[in-house]
Amino acid sequence: MKLLIIIPTYNEIENITKLIPEVFSVIPENAGILVVDDGSPDGTANAVKEFQNQYSERLNLLERTKKSGLADAYITGFKWGMENGYDVLCEMDADFSHKPEYLPVMYEAIQTNDAVIGSRNIKGGSVEGWTFTRNLISKGGSLYSRLVLGCPVKDLTGGFNMWRKETLEKIGLDSIISKGYSFQIEMKYRAFKAGCSIKEIPICFPDRKFGQSKMSGGIFMEALKAVWRIRNVVYNA
Repeated sequence: MKLLIIIPTYNEIENITKLIPEVFSVIPENAGILVVDDGSPDGTANAVKEFQNQYSERLNLLERTKKSGLADAYITGFKWGMENGYDVLCEMDADFSHKPEYLPVMYEAIQTNDAVIGSRNIKGGSVEGWTFTRNLISKGGSLYSRLVLGCPVKDLTGGFNMWRKETLEKIGLDSIISKGYSFQIEMKYRAFKAGCSIKEIPICFPDRKFGQSKMSGGIFMEALKAVWRIRNVVYNA
């Protein structure tokens, strides 16, 4: 199955130049990377273009003129990948919080599952460089979402996820209502409700070393409030 790694970026020039070679070193030779850049003023897109000569058609770039949100970036990337012959599509952060070394493990697991989740919240999973409060909020958010939705996935809020094309078709990308962080929760919940097999594998999630995080307490709390809307919309669909 042909794999595409989708990496949304905004001001990630310090990370993307290191991440691209690392990802290509661990994925199959027919696999590709799609960077979806939201008009980064730091030159992230230009840095990606410099790598395109080296990796030819395996490295693709979608340039957008403004920040349109994480959900829109991934949905755009999913649709591009599905239209261009990819069978498996993976979400990946640009800041090395999603370690490339897990990609082969996830790719192996997707051979016999509909979706694979890089999970911080199962045995063997962990975070690195987080404060006790941040870790508590994150784990509490996933537990809260699980209870509201009745969904067994232990890391509902995590963003290191691999999907089969057929799974995304079952989810229905055009039906997604989330615009922000709750996108990750909604995707997994819709897959669960569609009867898809979901495999969680343990990952260590380190804090970013370069650049600025896009996450804030307000964004996280807004996502938790959106859980109720997600439940109502999906349940009544």
